[in-house]
Amino acid sequence: MAIMFGALTPNSNTMSLTLTTQPLNNLITNHPTNFLFCGRSLSYGYTLSFSDQRASSSSFPTLLCSAANKPSSSSDISSTAKIRSEVLSPFRSVRMFFYIAFVASGSLGSFIAITQLIGALANSSRATQVPEILKGLAIDIAAVSLFAFLYFRENKAKNAQVARLSREEILSNLKLRVDEKKIIPVSSLRGIARLVICAGPASFVTESFKRSEPFTESLLDRGVLVVPLVTDGNSPALEFEETEELARRRKRLWQLAPVYTNEWSGWLDEQKKLAGVPCDSPVYLSLRMDGRVRGSGVGYPPWNALVAQLPSVKGIWTGLLDGMDGRVL
Repeated sequence: MAIMFGALTPNSNTMSLTLTTQPLNNLITNHPTNFLFCGRSLSYGYTLSFSDQRASSSSFPTLLCSAANKPSSSSDISSTAKIRSEVLSPFRSVRMFFYIAFVASGSLGSFIAITQLIGALANSSRATQVPEILKGLAIDIAAVSLFAFLYFRENKAKNAQVARLSREEILSNLKLRVDEKKIIPVSSLRGIARLVICAGPASFVTESFKRSEPFTESLLDRGVLVVPLVTDGNSPALEFEETEELARRRKRLWQLAPVYTNEWSGWLDEQKKLAGVPCDSPVYLSLRMDGRVRGSGVGYPPWNALVAQLPSVKGIWTGLLDGMDGRVL
């Protein structure tokens, strides 16, 4: 058996391998065969496929294999988001059940009252019952309207929460490069760091880098790490010209880099669309320690406000104030 390994094409999410084997008929039917594919970053979320290409002039077919980075399907993400939504709002389903029950009960009462009203109007001897029947009908209609309103409001809040959690799940699966040898998903930093995503052209990222310099120590003490997402394809000028110790801490603050920027850009464009922000506007997003979005805006990150609002991750209050990151957007 002859095997040829392919390489990951630069700026591409696809890895291809070509394997030339014995005739597949004999190989598959007569011998149990195991194929082992090895490649960096070939892990969960990647799709592996192959095709059998046979040439009439050769008895040795070629097996073409490819691995592509594809995110989880939306249905998987939605089911995860629904579970998280149930955990965050455990009594919502109970409330919605009772709202539906009350609507059904009021509708049944309204139907009975309407039939009684028709009978009373058709029979002059029961005319004295009409005011009482109308009073009961009005109460039933008011109850149906009230509980229907509460149900639709609760359902709207549920859908909004599930949609937000779905977007957060997509964000948690995006990849970050820590160094040349280590790539991790955003979810790996939950409970460890508060990410600030700076997304815009290279000049915007460079200016954000310069503005963060006076707050380097304070931001690191609060567990802040910056993710520079360049949207124009250029490289930002991140120059570390300070003393060795300060340069080391500055590099630590800005050490993360997004992997598969097209997926990051797609997620960010969706956030901009939902917020009504033009796609070419430079923005920032601030994440809580638990990975949820706590703040966002157009323009440069407010480094001074982050220092003032976020608690330190060091000292006696370590862990107790992790949730004091601000409300979730």
